[in-house]
Amino acid sequence: MADNDTSTANSANGNAKTTAARSSSASRSSASRGSAASRGNTRTAKASEDAMRKQIAELKREVNRLNRALSEQAEEAAETAQGWYRSAADRASTLYSGASDRASRAASQLRTQAHSVSETVQQNPGTFSTAMLIGGLVGLLAGMAISRNADPEPDWLHRWHR
Repeated sequence: MADNDTSTANSANGNAKTTAARSSSASRSSASRGSAASRGNTRTAKASEDAMRKQIAELKREVNRLNRALSEQAEEAAETAQGWYRSAADRASTLYSGASDRASRAASQLRTQAHSVSETVQQNPGTFSTAMLIGGLVGLLAGMAISRNADPEPDWLHRWHR
């Protein structure tokens, strides 16, 4: 019986060893599955990170292309605006020089006419005085004729008394 007990104990020990081996094997396999899963997660994370890096690089290239296109358009717009400015400045300069020439000619003519009138007045003071007196009288008579009205009081005066 002792042999039986020993064999039973051995078999129990063997079962315990087998059970321990099985549990350690199971824990190793679950650990290996966990590490495989973590390796898979790492691979997936690395793949998504690489994809994001590629997209970022592509976006940077696109932004650089857009910046170049915008700078070219801005340069063209600046050249166009500069051309407009130059043509407007040329036209203004031409107009100014033309106006300046005309103004100097007009001033010269006014000067000569004023000088001739001044000489005429100095040579004939009585004629000038008579012409001024007649002009004043004609102006006075025209003013009186315009102001003559059938109504002795102006309408605006009645408006305040109503």
